[in-house]
Parts: sequence; structure tokens; C-alpha cells
Amino acid sequence: MTAPRKRRGTDAAPSEPATRTVRCPACGGPSRYAADNAYRPFCSERCKMFDLGAWASESFRVETPPGGDEDSLPIEPLQ
Repeated sequence: MTAPRKRRGTDAAPSEPATRTVRCPACGGPSRYAADNAYRPFCSERCKMFDLGAWASESFRVETPPGGDEDSLPIEPLQ
């Protein structure tokens, strides 16, 4: 007589979350997307700072709808 088979994962200790490899938004190289990567989703500090510099110099912008001015936005008085 053989021992009954255990189903996978039922008695196993919880494991650490799997790390994924994603494409770095700055250079396109591989980047580890994990909690211990302080630069995620970037691969390095250099790529993170490159991206920040592009936002700061307004190379990257979030577009507004056509005809949308800051002057036409409703302003609520502070209370």
C-alpha cells in the first residue's frame, strides 16, 4: 500500500513573493521589480535620476484637453 499523495502548496510554508524582471523605462534594459530594488521600476540610480531630470526640464509633460487653460479651471475659495 502506498502513502496518499499530498497536494502541492497545502502544507508548504509561505514563500517570498516572486520577483519579476521588467523593462527599465529609461534605458530599456532588464530591471528587477522587487521590494529590495530601491530604484524600481528603474534598473539603477542613474536611470531614475535621468527620468526625474526629464520631468524637471519638462521634456515629459501630461497633456491637457484642447482648450483647457489653467485660467478656466474653477477655483474654490479656501475656508
